[in-house]
Amino acid sequence: MKAKDYAAKLRQAQATKIPISPLRDDIGEHNEELAYAIQQVNTNHKLVDGARIVGKKIGLTSIKVQEQFGISTPDFGILFDDMEVLNGLSLPISEVMQPKIEGELAFVLGGSLDNDKLTIVDIINSIDYVLPSLEIVGSRIDNWNIRIADTVADNASASHYVLGHTPKMLDDIDIVNCKMNMTINGELKSSGSGKDCLGSPLNAVLWLARKMQAVGQPLQAGELILSGSLGPMVVVNAGDHVDAEFEGLGSVSISFT
Repeated sequence: MKAKDYAAKLRQAQATKIPISPLRDDIGEHNEELAYAIQQVNTNHKLVDGARIVGKKIGLTSIKVQEQFGISTPDFGILFDDMEVLNGLSLPISEVMQPKIEGELAFVLGGSLDNDKLTIVDIINSIDYVLPSLEIVGSRIDNWNIRIADTVADNASASHYVLGHTPKMLDDIDIVNCKMNMTINGELKSSGSGKDCLGSPLNAVLWLARKMQAVGQPLQAGELILSGSLGPMVVVNAGDHVDAEFEGLGSVSISFT
């Protein structure tokens, strides 16, 4: 089977809401090259259907999340305009396959990152502002039985995202020590801080920028970057209300109907 065939299986899973068995059984557990090729096929599909790319998400940056899935390297996925849920509003749980949620710092780029020797200074200079965010992840793979090849092919298990409405400049908050507490129906379910994301969310953005430059798709001004979870991802169900508070940055929330 070719990349387009595996991509079609993932699209069918999304359309029918019936998860499929792990792709790694066919393509190999560490075959990231083919996995990203599968992801690209479905990216092209969405673009043909009229979707707009608004940014990228970095996955598997938290040691806690890596331990959950036995994975030791980050990955990336594509963010489209139709993935956005407005802060404080709701999302039908039926739109997400096997839904989980996580709190993240989101960055909006004010400059492009298109040179081949990127440093952390380039990242800092390129960031326009920071936002609190929630990422709703969903897997087309049955029972979240994923390894790196599965989640990469499945667009890094992306589903939806929510952005808070309190933009801050980088020097307004302590990115590394910023604490995040996420509650569901008022009960604390996930917590962490910036340092839980590859030591700093800026390290994660640098990883992504270098990766995108290497694959010939450098990050551009105006792109939204979800930098990765600060704590363990948590299962959500219909009727849940999720709030995430970020120290010095504000809050973001969503309800599931």
